Amino acid sequence: MTPNSRFTLTRTLPIDATAAALATDVTQGLTRFPKTLPPKWFYDARGSELFEQITELPVYYPTRAEARILQDAAPETARLTGARTLVELGSGSSSKTRLLLTALGTPLTYVPVDVSESALTEAGHALTAEHPGVTVHALVADFQQRLRLPECPEPKILAFLGGTLGNLLPAERHRFLAALRALLGPDDALLLGTDLVKDPATLVAAYDDPEGVTAAFNKNVLHVLNRELGADFDPDDFTHVAAWDSENEWIEMRLRARRAVAAKLPGVDLSVDFQPGEELRTEVSAKFRRQGIRAELAAAGMRLHRWWTDPGHRFAVSLAVPAPLAP
Repeated sequence: MTPNSRFTLTRTLPIDATAAALATDVTQGLTRFPKTLPPKWFYDARGSELFEQITELPVYYPTRAEARILQDAAPETARLTGARTLVELGSGSSSKTRLLLTALGTPLTYVPVDVSESALTEAGHALTAEHPGVTVHALVADFQQRLRLPECPEPKILAFLGGTLGNLLPAERHRFLAALRALLGPDDALLLGTDLVKDPATLVAAYDDPEGVTAAFNKNVLHVLNRELGADFDPDDFTHVAAWDSENEWIEMRLRARRAVAAKLPGVDLSVDFQPGEELRTEVSAKFRRQGIRAELAAAGMRLHRWWTDPGHRFAVSLAVPAPLAP
């Protein structure tokens, strides 16, 4: 059996869905006050490269902290769940998944879900070569939309790692977690990565590195708009800002206009003005506490079953299971 015979890919996301979603987000986000854009538009090929560089920076702790936690959590997760299928949402290169695949053993079905067909294909072929007992069924899909999983062996784990849950606003998180709960059978589980509340200096430094990599990553959204929508933004007209919102307990990344800016976006027939000092919010990254995670899971019909953190209590990985239905 060749590695390719154990890799299949299904596209549930229409070919033009990404362009349509970008047009909608830009039209809605740049015509409101304050102006906002979702963080997913950072991630073209260049944005993904910049984010990989960010994860290697000394000040950016989440990736290293989560990887360290998974070294301990993966074997225990395998023992507690007996999972035969691993579904990973926003899988990207599937780099952290390898710890889980090794711990879960074989035979195993791996279902990576991502909007990038190229990333799924590259990771799928690599994983089937590295793990002869693993079958990969990749889904080109937007995990924030209605998700339909392929038929796969039970029980299964849904993995949502990297702290991406924090990019959703509270109401969005509730809807998303409720949608995940709907995908879980009685013996399934959710493995969730979340960044934790800590001192603001550490948090801000992780999003405003002295090397300027995060600033370039933040401004990359303007390059995306220029390329995809024919916009005429000059990234030098904007300054990268990272700020801690203590009331909401999240980091905001923003782009602040250095001067008056008048930008045209012919791809969506839109003109946008920025006053000097006006900001465009490009990301919210919420930080969590254990009791908050427990409450949000409970509101979505799940029970916190296991909680792991790194030695510095900077990051957490949670294992949640379906809560019993009320009589």
